[in-house]
This record gives sequence, C-alpha cells and structure tokens, in this order.
Amino acid sequence: MARTRAKRIWTEPFLTDWRAFPKLELHLHLEGAAPPALVRRLGAAQAIPLDGLFDAAGRYAASDFTSFLVAYERMSRVFAKPETYRELAEAVLAEQAAHGVIYTEIFISPPSLGFTSAEWLTMLAAIEEGANAAEASHGIVCRLIPVVIRHHGPEKALEAVRTVLAAPRGRMRGFGLAGDERRFTAADFIRPFAEMAEAGFRLTAHAGEFCGPQNVRDTLDLLHVERLGHGVRAVENPELVRRLAEEAIALELCPGSNIALGLYPDFASHPIDALRRAGCAVTVSTDDPPFFHTTISDEYLGLEAAFGYGEPEFAAFNRAALDAAFCEPALKTSLAARLARRERQPEA
Repeated sequence: MARTRAKRIWTEPFLTDWRAFPKLELHLHLEGAAPPALVRRLGAAQAIPLDGLFDAAGRYAASDFTSFLVAYERMSRVFAKPETYRELAEAVLAEQAAHGVIYTEIFISPPSLGFTSAEWLTMLAAIEEGANAAEASHGIVCRLIPVVIRHHGPEKALEAVRTVLAAPRGRMRGFGLAGDERRFTAADFIRPFAEMAEAGFRLTAHAGEFCGPQNVRDTLDLLHVERLGHGVRAVENPELVRRLAEEAIALELCPGSNIALGLYPDFASHPIDALRRAGCAVTVSTDDPPFFHTTISDEYLGLEAAFGYGEPEFAAFNRAALDAAFCEPALKTSLAARLARRERQPEA
C-alpha cells in the first residue's frame, strides 16, 4: 500500500544537521508547499470546508497518488483569491530558507485551475511581492515556472499558455507539465510547449514517475525538454539512462515524494545513486514537502543514511542544479559565489 510519509531511517546521533548547508531546489510546487497552518487559517476565514483534508496530527492526509491529487486540489481552493498568493509565497520561501535553500524554482499552476487573465495578473503580482519580501528578509532568490496540468487536458493547457504569455515576464523563466502522468500523452502537449519555447521559455516536464521509460523517451522527443521532473523510471532502461547522461538532461529527483507515494519502499531502494553513478545530472528537491512530511534537510539526511553521502556529493548535486537552473547568467554567477563561500555550520 502506498505510504504518505518517507520512512525515517536516520535517527543515529552521528548523522549531520544539513540545515545550514547551502542548497538549490528546482522542483517545488507552490500550492503543494503550503504550510497546513496557513491553509487551515485561510479556510476558516473564507468558510471553506476542509473536512478530511488533515489527519489526526494536523498534517495533510492522502493514501496514494490519486488521493494526493484530490487533496491537493481541495487545499488549493483556499487560494482562490489571487491576493492570498503573497502570503503563500513568502511563507513557502521562508520555510525553504530555514533549511538552507538559497535559490529555488517554483511551479505555479493557477492558470489551469480556472483563474481569469485579470486574476492571473493579480496572482502573479502577489507572488512577486511575497518573493521580494522573502528575499529581503531571508536572502532566498526564486524564479517561477508556470505549469499546465496534464489531467486537465491539452485545451486547458493552451488556454493557460495564452494567459501566461499575456502577463509580464517578471520572475517567470521556464514552462512545464505536471499532474497525473497516466492521463493523455506527450503528443497531446506538443503545441503548448512549442508556443512557450518560441516565446523564450525553457522547458521541463514531469515524466517517468508513474509511467515508464517510454513516457520519458516521448517527452524528450516530442516536447524537447532540457529537464525532467522525477524521471526515475528511466533507470529501468539502460539505453535511456545513457541518453540522459550523454545529453545532460537534468533530473529533478524527489526521493521523499517517490517513497511517500509508494514508488520505492525507502531511500536505500531509490535509484538516485544508480543514476548518479551512471553520469546523469542529478538534483534533489522536495516536490510537495508538507504533503509528504519532509523537508530538503530530511532529504539530505535520508540520502546520507542510505548511501553515505556527505558534502562532496551534496555539493555536486547543487552544482548540477545551478548548471540546470533556468535563471539568468548574472544570477548564476552570484549563486555560484554563494555556494563557494558559504560553509556548513557545525552541528549544535
């Protein structure tokens, strides 16, 4: 049965406190990172029923990928007012900064959730305000990746593209595809991806999570992405793994998410190490951290316990993330300097 929490296997006292280690994260859904306390407060203020959304401990409740998607969309209703996104963005970025994240790329999906063009502009401005506040207070920098939701279909995707292209670019740098990988095919989204590429957006897509290597191959061939969200199922095909390594297709890996949703039983079973050893460009992210009861620090702890990773491996993951980041060259130079000069603080 699929789990909703990655099994903690790092209780040994000798393991490292990774919170102060500088990190980059490339795969984070804005609404999916919403703190439960914020969602409960906004739900109460707007009289939005949230019965069954949380477990007895007050955490998001889901038993498998399908129920996770349902819970995700229920939770997102508290953000139906575009102005709520300022508080959401600031809260999410503050939480990341507390775990040493200095740069993040955040997926935003309201265009596919029914926002009008005017509401999209208001929402986007609110996110920019929240990002400004978090950067001023915590030093964390973000860029945005609007995504279309696969299971909402290609027509909704085209509507979302029109909405995004009519908005100021701001922090938006990339474009992606998220949602239920079992619905529709990569071929159904060729047109929206082509239009966004023509407009100068860089491309990523969720693939190879719940569907196998063929879906990864189709996503590469038809959508011409330079990064893959998850992509772990590629490990089932050695030829495809070689292609990923040779073409330097960055993998936005989220081990805790994969474990929580039942793809793998624990960190030691996750293919991240096999992909790393095969020469793939591996990065580490959290996906929807409060849903999966994880943080980026927890991801590092799990990988340390499972594979003995330390500073060299995690520094390499962050260099790979910097190389694959969709941000502008000047910001990459600044981030590289921060990675070089910031040292992990000793464990208290």
